[in-house]
Amino acid sequence: MLTTAFPALQATTINAINTLGEWLSYHEFAAPPAASDADMIILAGNAVIPTIDAACQLAANTERPLLITGGIGHSTTFLYAAIAKHPRYNAIPTTGRAEAAIIKDIATQFWKIPHEKVLTEEKSTNCGENARFTHGLIQALGITPERAIIIQDPTMQRRTVATFERVWQGETHSVQWRSWPGFVPVLASDEARTTFTPHEKGLWPVARYISLLLGEIPRLRDDAQGYGPQGRDFIAHVDIPPAAIGAWEILVNDAALAQLMRERGL
Repeated sequence: MLTTAFPALQATTINAINTLGEWLSYHEFAAPPAASDADMIILAGNAVIPTIDAACQLAANTERPLLITGGIGHSTTFLYAAIAKHPRYNAIPTTGRAEAAIIKDIATQFWKIPHEKVLTEEKSTNCGENARFTHGLIQALGITPERAIIIQDPTMQRRTVATFERVWQGETHSVQWRSWPGFVPVLASDEARTTFTPHEKGLWPVARYISLLLGEIPRLRDDAQGYGPQGRDFIAHVDIPPAAIGAWEILVNDAALAQLMRERGL
């Protein structure tokens, strides 16, 4: 049965989760970016409220445009649920609306970002379309950024940047993609349970977070089954360091973790 609290995990498992999570988060900034670090901020639709807030805070403190990309996809219901549970954002209508439209409401109503500064792409249903449809929108608007900060659910951050790099390959006007997930998730265990530290509202259930981490390495691998140039060619080549591969292997071979995940219906 699905439960709210996730049981305690061994230190080796926690270390592996945090090693993999940190690498996937792909944070290129030691501190929050400054206005001078990019010409545009691109936020891919997701259900992680701290990431959405980080993007909005960054945009609110600069004159740079905020482009939000995201229609209705397989994980949109998670954003609906996160909004419904939020103590302030729960007044925003969600059902049947695109992720970008919902997040624009957060940006303009709660972060007071001027409407004209917020661009939306509301048709994409997955990470690949986020990049392709953003490319089309930027071209249609005649925007030519030199540098753009990409912000996404930390578990998908590295793949999202690689997807944008792939879509822009061969373009006469190249863009320097800068990666910032807003925050890096960290798990900790005590004798009773496993939780995020520090605890923030609007994060994944622990089981879903672990499941998302486990699914990324097979996608990022540049082989026949992966998304890289030697496979499905959805993303630019990604070098996966031995530490990330080792952490992933620890997790996929952890029988106790696998049993806990099955018990939670994942």
